[in-house]
Amino acid sequence: MTTTLVTGASGQIGSTLVDLLSAQGQTVRRATSRTPSKPGEVQVNLATGEGLAAALAGVDQLFLMAPPGFANQHELLIPAIDAAKAAGVRKVLLLSAMGANADENIPLRRAELHLERSGLAWNVIRPNWFMQNFHTFWLHGIQTQGQILLPVGDAKGSFIDTRDIAAVAAKLLSSDDFVNAAHDLTGSEALDHHQVAAILSKAAGRTIGYTDIPEDAMRQGLLGAGLPADYTEFLLVILGAFKAGFAERTTDGVQRITGKAPIRLEQYAQDFKAHWA
Repeated sequence: MTTTLVTGASGQIGSTLVDLLSAQGQTVRRATSRTPSKPGEVQVNLATGEGLAAALAGVDQLFLMAPPGFANQHELLIPAIDAAKAAGVRKVLLLSAMGANADENIPLRRAELHLERSGLAWNVIRPNWFMQNFHTFWLHGIQTQGQILLPVGDAKGSFIDTRDIAAVAAKLLSSDDFVNAAHDLTGSEALDHHQVAAILSKAAGRTIGYTDIPEDAMRQGLLGAGLPADYTEFLLVILGAFKAGFAERTTDGVQRITGKAPIRLEQYAQDFKAHWA
C-alpha cells in the first residue's frame, strides 16, 4: 500500500487531495503545523524543518507546498526535497505557480529546478490564480463594500478551482503516466474581474462589483491585515504580472490529466454562494 505525506493538508487543495487519495486506498499522512489532534496527523514545521524527518519515515510519496506568508519559498522547499530523498521517498509532487518558470531566480523556480535535478521521480504543477480566493483572501472587500478590490485593471485570468488542482495531484500521485514533467493548470476560459463580479452577483443574489484600486492601497491593506512586508511585496509583484496579462493563457492540463473539463466559475459561484450572500 502506498503511503503519501501531504503538506498543507488542512488547506483548500490539501484537504481535498487527502480525501481523494484516501478514497483510492492510499495511506495518507496529513502534515499540520499544529499539535496533531486526529489520527494520521503529523506535526511538521517547514520553516524550521522540525518534525519533517519523522513525518517522512516510511513514506513513498510527498505532496509538497510552501505554507503561505513566505516570499522565499525555496528556503523551505529545497531542504524538504533533500529530506525526502534522504528518507527514501520515491516521488515528490511540488505545488508551484503558473509563471514561476519565467526566471530561474524566482524562488519557486529555484525549488522546481532542485527537484528536477534531485534524482527523484517528480512532478511540478503550476496552477493559475485560484477561484477560491474570492471567498477567502478577497472576501473582506466583498462583505464590507460589495466590491472585489484589486490592482489588476481590466486584465483577464483563467482562474482555476482548487478542487481541480487536487484532482490533478491525486492522478499524478496514483500513476506514473505523467512522471518527470511540469504541468501548467488553468480553467477553461479567461475572465476579467468585472465578469467575475457579475457571475458572483448572479449566484449570491446581490450586487457585487469590481474596483481597480491603486497598488499602494493594496499594499496598505495587506500590511494592515498583518502580512509580512516581504510577502506583501511578493503578492504585489504577481498581481502586477496579472495586470500585465500573464494570467490570461489557458491550457488543457486539467482535461489531459484527469479526463474531465475544468470546473467553470459559474459552478464554483453556485457551490460557495453562501460566503457572499
